[in-house]
Amino acid sequence: MGIFEPFRAIGYITSGVPFSIQRLGTETFVTVSVGKAFQIYNCAKLALVLVGPQLPKKIRALASHRELTFVAYGNEIAVFNRAHQISTWSRHPAKINSLLLFGDHILSIDVEGNIFIWAFKEIDQNPAPVGHIVLDDNFTPSCMMHPDTYLNKILIGSQEGSLQLWNISTKKKLFEFKGWNSAITSCVSSPALDVVAIGCADGTIHVYNIRYDEELVMFTHSTRGAVTTLSFSTDGQPLLASGGSSGVISVWNLEKRRLQSVIRDAHDSSILSLHFFANEPVLMSSSTDNSIKMWIFDTSDGDPRLLRFRSGHSAPPKCIKFYSNGRHILSAGQDRAFRLFSVIQDQQSRELSQRHVAKRAKKLKMKVEEIKLKPVIGFDCAEIRERDWCNVVTCHMDTPQAYVWRLQNFVLGEHILKPSAESPTPVKACAISACGNFAVLGTAGGWIERFNLQSGISRGSYRDTSEKRSCAHDGEVVGIACDSTNTLMISAGYQGDIKVWDFKRYELKSRWEVGCSVVKIVFNRLNGLLATVSDDLVIRLFDVVALRLVRKFEGHTDRITDMCFSEDGKWLLSSSMDGTLRIWDVVLARQIDAIHVDVAITALALSPNMDIFATTHVDQNGVYLWVNQSMFSGATNVDSYASGKEIVRVKLPSVSSAKESEDDDDSEKPTVNAPQTKDSIAPFRILDHQIPDLVTLSLLPKSQWQSLINLDIIKVRNKPIEPPKKPEKAPFFMPSIPSLSGEILFKPSDLSNEETKNNEQVEKHGGKSDMPLSEFLRALHSAAKNKDFSTFTDHIKSLSPSTLDMELRMLEIIDEVDDADDDNNDEERPELLSIEMLLDYFIEEISCRNNFEFVQAVMRLFLKIHGETIRCKSGLQEKAKKLLEIQSKVWEGVDKLFQSSRCVLSFLTNSHIII
Repeated sequence: MGIFEPFRAIGYITSGVPFSIQRLGTETFVTVSVGKAFQIYNCAKLALVLVGPQLPKKIRALASHRELTFVAYGNEIAVFNRAHQISTWSRHPAKINSLLLFGDHILSIDVEGNIFIWAFKEIDQNPAPVGHIVLDDNFTPSCMMHPDTYLNKILIGSQEGSLQLWNISTKKKLFEFKGWNSAITSCVSSPALDVVAIGCADGTIHVYNIRYDEELVMFTHSTRGAVTTLSFSTDGQPLLASGGSSGVISVWNLEKRRLQSVIRDAHDSSILSLHFFANEPVLMSSSTDNSIKMWIFDTSDGDPRLLRFRSGHSAPPKCIKFYSNGRHILSAGQDRAFRLFSVIQDQQSRELSQRHVAKRAKKLKMKVEEIKLKPVIGFDCAEIRERDWCNVVTCHMDTPQAYVWRLQNFVLGEHILKPSAESPTPVKACAISACGNFAVLGTAGGWIERFNLQSGISRGSYRDTSEKRSCAHDGEVVGIACDSTNTLMISAGYQGDIKVWDFKRYELKSRWEVGCSVVKIVFNRLNGLLATVSDDLVIRLFDVVALRLVRKFEGHTDRITDMCFSEDGKWLLSSSMDGTLRIWDVVLARQIDAIHVDVAITALALSPNMDIFATTHVDQNGVYLWVNQSMFSGATNVDSYASGKEIVRVKLPSVSSAKESEDDDDSEKPTVNAPQTKDSIAPFRILDHQIPDLVTLSLLPKSQWQSLINLDIIKVRNKPIEPPKKPEKAPFFMPSIPSLSGEILFKPSDLSNEETKNNEQVEKHGGKSDMPLSEFLRALHSAAKNKDFSTFTDHIKSLSPSTLDMELRMLEIIDEVDDADDDNNDEERPELLSIEMLLDYFIEEISCRNNFEFVQAVMRLFLKIHGETIRCKSGLQEKAKKLLEIQSKVWEGVDKLFQSSRCVLSFLTNSHIII
């Protein structure tokens, strides 16, 4: 078991598979694929409603019908009812290309021309296909569709450019259309009968009448590339939308036979699918740029406008950092986007605005990407001044200035920080002071300058006057850091020189040489340690106050990509292009854990609470989350969860929950010098053992155990005001027996001796039970015999407060016994034996600190009922003393944990703050 285990991946919206639309009642849902899993969004607000489990291979095609989802991966089809897999169809000899919903059947076609017909009405009873069609050898299928009103018929397009009409009932080819000497990439049926639209790889769109075998109209894309998808409007407007491989959406007017509008910057990459909603002027589009967008046609000129969208990074992110106490992650990628991801709620993820980029691009007739800022290469943030002014600063690739952002409004700030060096060079490093008032920038020319974030005005530059330099470093500044009290500023140059500056006076206090080129530095404000990464693949830790080397970590075999300290400064995490993530204990001066992933880590961040660990990887557009198992396993010793120098191979987190990724047999395989492990532990699992010095609650509703304590008050409050009514007479033919409450009890004719004895015992003690008394006693005796009270705890937790109160009162000894005869009658009274077992139960549960608040409530009620009996019996007194001793010891430990919190709270409550 490692310290960090895979949890889930965020930032994935859709991948390279067309989506599937379904309607349930009044709501419309869209199913998209994300690698090996699928996601379902509600189209009303594009809210994520379901994430499917992880599949063995990447998804190749999707189809949906009501609550069923059909997923093709490899040469198999998985059938899901919501998120539960109910069947798997496997008959294809090759990879499946597409799926088609055809009434009560699903049609699947593979790359070799095999078409299988599957019935999904009785999936469990009939997993075999109901039909099989084999296409011609010189016919490579590329798409298929069902023309409306054509019974049992489908159209199949090919890469050779021809089109075939098949009857799936008779399994015969009815007709073959000549085609247009270009590969058919998409085909769709129109609202008009016998008319279909066909898109080709050469950029042409053919509106064709398949009944008369004639072409009605042809359109040609203005941009280069193939036609990838088509969709007809069904709200009465004669519109045809087409998407191309260049990311442009074209809208054609079929009546006027001309182009009506073009959405040039619809997507950054090839468009996968388009869909007009039924009887609505709304068009949905998806693309390989990891986005879904909805467009509405409600403007006066007929042009569509963006209604709503969901998107993630279209290129791999390179920089990440936790924000808002670990609830959000700031991420900057190669797609020129600066994003905020929510770890808790996916709907809160968004891209930070760069101020009217779309309008400026449209005015200048340029692409949005060309207007956006260049990719971010580094950034820093401070939460303390979020509500006052800009609190994030970013430096960009080949840009001689830095930009500030206001995270409260999710927008680019009004100031631009331009270092006033004699020869402007790109900004390479940035840092924000702990107070949130200042930003320090370092450039490629060695210049370091400090700015005020509120006004954006320069407050001075740092220069090394000892060697009569006009700047701080000879070469590029690779890193900048500030301490927690604005006393020191640390900078690192690429040549290997580390310098410590007086933050306010801009004076050089000290410097030292690493001995080789430095590529990155990380500073921990709590312990004052500076970690440096150099070209020799060695991580060195320096004490900036004592000015000496304190730690040296070696182990990486390739370029170190990133590193970070834990919030308390005790751990240092580092990643490398060799695919390893290593965790170093700063106090013990050794490696405590190491894992290997298939895709190298490019950036990493650890949340302030140290519960979530985030990584980005080569050629991956998402952010991957890992959970800190040591916080949930109760392990107190490092050696109990760390693998030391052994490297454990771990799979990347999946989009779905962590459990699916761990169900695979090869989800966690040790590599070098690591013993084979069988079990992988899922995050947030139920603990197998108690965490030391803590108590575990029962997770029952608060009202259940509080009602148990105040049951007498509740009975008085709920006492009926009106006198009880006289019960109705029972029919003469049904014998009845009198009862103490006045209710009619019908006398059964076949009561067993045991049940009769139980009823007599209930009446003897002046009450009645909702369930036989023997069940409560049987559970108690069985638990005492097996010395395992967990089953008895589950039993009493399932009882209502009034039932549990009655069960305990059934053991009450009403008749008094003389003290002289007490010892002689102990063995003759079964109630005393049950009371003794209950005392043993309380001793065991309190010593284990399980179900703490519930056991306290039950014990209070028990002592209230049987306290006098325990006082009179010498044998029970010894048990009661032991219970008191254990109760005092456990509560003393819990109270000690609360003491520090009470002291702080008392101090803050009684203190007077003078402003």
